Formats: sequence, structure tokens, C-alpha cells
Amino acid sequence: MPQSPVPVFEAADEISAETSVVVILQTAQTGFGLRAAALDAEMGGILSRACSEPATLAESGTCIDLIAPQGVSARRVIVLALGKAEAVSALSLTRAGGLLAAHLEGKWECAATLVLDPIAGVDLPAAEILARVALGMRLRRYRFDMRNRRQGAGADRTLRVQLVGASSVELTPALARINAIADGVEYARTLVNLPPNHLHPDNFHDHLEPLREAGIDVEILDPSRLKELGMNAILAVGSGSVRPPRVAVLRYRGKGAPSQPMAFVGKGVCFDSGGLCIKRGEQMFDMKADMGGAAAVVGLLIALARQGSPVHAVGVLGIAENMPSGTALKPRDIITTASGQTVEVFDTDAEGRLILADCLYYAASRFNPSVIVDLATLTYSVMRGLGSVFAGLFSTDDAIASQMIAAGERVGERFWQLPLDKAYDEGLQSPFADIRHHAKDMEDGDAPYAAAFLRHFTENRPWVHLDIAGKEMADADRPLGREGATAFGVQMLEEWVQARVN
Repeated sequence: MPQSPVPVFEAADEISAETSVVVILQTAQTGFGLRAAALDAEMGGILSRACSEPATLAESGTCIDLIAPQGVSARRVIVLALGKAEAVSALSLTRAGGLLAAHLEGKWECAATLVLDPIAGVDLPAAEILARVALGMRLRRYRFDMRNRRQGAGADRTLRVQLVGASSVELTPALARINAIADGVEYARTLVNLPPNHLHPDNFHDHLEPLREAGIDVEILDPSRLKELGMNAILAVGSGSVRPPRVAVLRYRGKGAPSQPMAFVGKGVCFDSGGLCIKRGEQMFDMKADMGGAAAVVGLLIALARQGSPVHAVGVLGIAENMPSGTALKPRDIITTASGQTVEVFDTDAEGRLILADCLYYAASRFNPSVIVDLATLTYSVMRGLGSVFAGLFSTDDAIASQMIAAGERVGERFWQLPLDKAYDEGLQSPFADIRHHAKDMEDGDAPYAAAFLRHFTENRPWVHLDIAGKEMADADRPLGREGATAFGVQMLEEWVQARVN
């Protein structure tokens, strides 16, 4: 996979003589602890003078970078501000770690030591503080790059980071979790970042093979099997492409997990031209990322499996290309879905809900899950309604919705619950089929109509629909990642699943 080397984190008792950068983690308005004070004395008081202004450490993620004087083994010493102690959280620490990694970019530093002294007023264990900073560093250092020429100082060198301030016994499980999360996020990002000539329905299964090494079963339903199952909606979406659709079924069951799984369904449109209702050219530019929901499901299962989480999870990915041709899906076609319900099609560019209709029914009927969660880059209207801050959440279970929203707040993936009311069914009535696949007026707040449509295929299971349109790609660098894919949804769902089983 075309991505940068993964940083290596390990526990240490003291600052190594081989480290090139020492990073002191420091909150505002608190004095140095024993290790930082000893280093300050070794440096002749430079550290304390640099941090003497109260505002210097008030903003989390600020890096005070000092060249170490002669006699100090490290070349540089950085004070990483964590902000005020009462404001420190897992999310603020992760972002601080990302900003630290951004600060180190372009420098030839390959060995660093994070130093944490006990901090009064922070309600987190030392191992969790160090691990969350490490997570931020990993997420920011991820780089997708298919260029053949070498890029920048140290771009292809592995960063080794020692963590001082918590025991190995405490750090080992904390690092296992954050590395598993980062593995999932990075894999999902790479899937979304891959160009559409490198990732498509004919080869998607090749990119799922590494999941087997993590203990995840992978099953591919080919077009003939989809036809046997009556999954005519996804077949119709893919009928315009020379690459027919598939459905990937992923299964992970950890030790001690219940027999009834949770099901996660992902929209995996590897490229969306709009079909016969074709998009304008500029609207297609990021349509390689229309499989962001499927990528997030892959990332979630990797995150759960790599840490050996005691959960039973199933992923169902609807993989297709939406292309125009003489065999493509047409407006006013009527399709018999896997559930037996007939659907009248109006806009071939609203293909995602057709794919999800078959996949939701398949997940519900085959696996009898305790809950179904789908993720999809589904509607422009959720972007218009919520802007860039929130993704949309619809649910038949308000308690689960509240849990997910809270989990998203903890990790920085924010969701807003939108209405799922049977009144929206009135806009989906068809005189010729059981249901039409979107409202008569596409400008009439399409997101809730899309959710109302999907509910008909969930077999009355507890269900959450996550409309993540607009969140799958970032057009600029940010604290926890570079321009490109975000893997939005992986961290929220991992946090929610862990809270659910613990």
C-alpha cells in the first residue's frame, strides 16, 4: 500500500542517550516535574525561561522548540503545551500529538522521547495521556504517496518514539488500542485515497486479503451469487460498468463475544459518474471517495480485530461503479430488490440508497444482528443542512443515537441527529411500485427521505444511518491528517463499540 512508514512507540524508564528530540508534555500554570526540572537544570534554565509567560502553554498543541546546548545528549528539546489542566481530554491530547507530528515534518529526526511527569488536575492515567499523544502523531504522519521521486527530508524514515512517564505494564494495553485504531484509520484512508483505476469492483477483494491476517473472515459475493440472492438493486447500479458489482462480507468474532453480531453496512461506490443522470465534470472530481462508507467499515473491523476486542461484528460492503452506457440503469426503471419490494427509480445519481437497500436487507436477514449501522456518502442535502461541522445521523433507537453522538464528541467525529419520521414516507409513494427511491422534489431536504427509504429494508432491527457526505475527504492539511481521505466514522464507531461491550 502506498503509505508512509508507521511510527514505532515503546515504553522507557528514562530518556535515552540515543534520542535526538526530547519532548516535554506540559500543562499551563503548573511547574515542571522531576524529569523536566532535571533537564532544565542541565540546560541552564533555558526551558523554564522559555515557558515563563503564563500564556505560552495555554493553547494545546503549541510547540516551544529549543536547540539543546552543548553537553545535552539530545539535539533539540521541545515543550509540547497541553493547555490548562482542567481542559485536558483524550481528544485534546490526540490533537496535540498531531500538531507535534506536524511540527516535526520535514526534519530529519527519527528518534524522539516523550516525557510526562505527574500532572495535577488531569483526570486521565499517565499511560492514556502518552498513548493519546502517540495516536495523534500516528494519524498526522500518515502519508499517501504514489510518486516515484523522493519527497522531503525524512519522509520515508521510520520514527521511533520512547514514552517515559508510565510503566510498560500500563502502556502496553493503551498502545495496543491506539495502534489498532490507527491501523484501521490508515487502512481506510488508503482505500479512499487510491485512484479509481487502482481500486474498483474487479480488484476490491485483493485489498481485503490483508484482513485475514487480523483474524477477519472475508467472503465475496460475485454477480452470479448476487443474482441468486435477488440483489437486483446493486446489480442495476453496476449494470452500466464493464466491472460488475460485488458484495464483500467481513466477519470478526473476538474471544468471549456473543453469538448475535452487530452489523455494519458500507456504501462502496468506487466511482460515481451519476450514471445516465450524469454529473457535471467538477462534481466528479472526488467521486473516487464515494466508497468512504465501505472503507470506514473495513477500518472499524481492523481496529476491533487488531486489539482483540471481545465483540462479534459483521461488515457488508456494497461495491460497484455507477457509469453510463447502453446497459445502464435508467430513470423510471422498476427494480425488485432482495427484500421483494419493488422500487421505482427516478435519478440514477441517487444510486447509493439502492445499493444499501439490498445490503441492509442481506445483513438483517442473514445475520439477525442486534443492531445495524450503515455508513454512506449519501446526500448533498446533509452537507447543505449541517455544513462542514457535523455529519448526519438517523436512528430508530434514540438511546443508541445518543451513545454514538457522545462517542463522536469524545474523538472529534461529530454527528447531529436528524428526524426519521413516517411522514417522510408520503413523499416516497409510487403508483407503480411499492416505493420510489427518492422524494419527488430532490431539493426538498433529500437526506431524511433517503433515510426513510432505507428504513424499509432493515427488517425492523435497531438501526442507525450515518450520512457522512462531505466528511470523507479533506481539501487541506489538518491537525490529525493531511489533505485527502479522513476515514471519518472509524474512530467514533470504535469508541462506541468499546463503550458498548465494556
